[in-house]
Amino acid sequence: MNKNILKAVIADNQTEVPKYKIIPRNFTFEKFGIYVFAGIRRAGKSYLLYQRMQQLITQGIKWYEMLYINFEDERLTGMAAEHLNLLLEVHLEMFGKKPILFLDEIQNIPGWEKFARRMADTKHRVYITGSNAKMLSHDIQSILGGRYIPIDVYPYDFMEFLAANNISITENSLLSTEVKAKVLRKFNDYFYFGGFPEGAEISVKRDYLTSVYQKIFLGDIAARHAVENTFALRILFKKLAESIKQPLSYTRIAHIISSAGAKVGTNTIINYIEYAKDAWLINPIQNIAGKLVDKETNPKYYYTDNGILNLFLVDGNTSLLENMVAINLLRKYGRNDSVYFYNKKIEVDFYVPDAGMAIQVCYDIDNSAGTFDREVKALLKITEVLECRQLLIITRDAERMLEINGKKIEVIPVWKWLLNLSG
Repeated sequence: MNKNILKAVIADNQTEVPKYKIIPRNFTFEKFGIYVFAGIRRAGKSYLLYQRMQQLITQGIKWYEMLYINFEDERLTGMAAEHLNLLLEVHLEMFGKKPILFLDEIQNIPGWEKFARRMADTKHRVYITGSNAKMLSHDIQSILGGRYIPIDVYPYDFMEFLAANNISITENSLLSTEVKAKVLRKFNDYFYFGGFPEGAEISVKRDYLTSVYQKIFLGDIAARHAVENTFALRILFKKLAESIKQPLSYTRIAHIISSAGAKVGTNTIINYIEYAKDAWLINPIQNIAGKLVDKETNPKYYYTDNGILNLFLVDGNTSLLENMVAINLLRKYGRNDSVYFYNKKIEVDFYVPDAGMAIQVCYDIDNSAGTFDREVKALLKITEVLECRQLLIITRDAERMLEINGKKIEVIPVWKWLLNLSG
């Protein structure tokens, strides 16, 4: 690796990073914490690094005391783990300082974790991002030795999305007809086009989302894993999008894709699903009432962002609503063994054990009385088998409080639930 190239990259980044306009994300850094941020491509992980760098500047740290590298820079093509130490050598030659390290999209360097562990052991402050879920796996955490704080990063939540669009709200301000109208207009954008930070202010959102999806599909999944049958992969992701509200087994998916003319076996489907999970494209949620094998092989799948999901759908309002609820629950309670659905004689869309919360999602309760009655009945039934301290029906617009057989069920519009402004 040529040192002059590394010097140019470091110098260019010191010039460019201060120019970024930062919308502070809802995250508080520990003063001396060292972090691994992982999440879907374009979720805003780099913005968190920029945010932290700009915070440190206000605390008296100089730009030359920080070293920011984006490993997707084409000038770094061919860089390997054994070259990472050159970054320290070059920075020392340029500035004579031990830097705070900001290493962006480091998953592009196989074996990066041993370097990261050594940096922690030698008391460097380090911030790392990557677009691969394996970065937060038990194996990687074991190599890192518990030195790093692992953080899941999702696209903007709704409050962050409003802030990015210069809308500041409180519970009292929502009483204003004008403010509420602004919030609802922006929620419509958020509902259909998602929360990718770069897309928040772009007018041609669908084109932007298509480009993000293609980068994930081609780069993070097909190319990285040398997938030859990309037609089968495309059919898979379309089918998963069309099946948001129902469990899907590997065998059934293989049969559907094969019947579409792209013959694949169950093992191939398992691999493709794992690739998509690693790229943070999809998130499985298991049946808490299922047996072990059923939990692992028959989950429901949700897309990490509504904007990408909506690329696949026609008239997909009910799927988009359920997907939005799922992702917000995963964001709040965690991606692993924290959020479930319940399916055993009755169906409940979501159950969160830590919160004792059962949730049904119903797009329009006023125009589907039979559906509404079924949702209420299921919520009442689940209280007989699982601890439920909170019962919710999340809708597109409806709001009311029900009390049935001594149990309270809150009906709340999704936008208000996302803002956490309900009573």
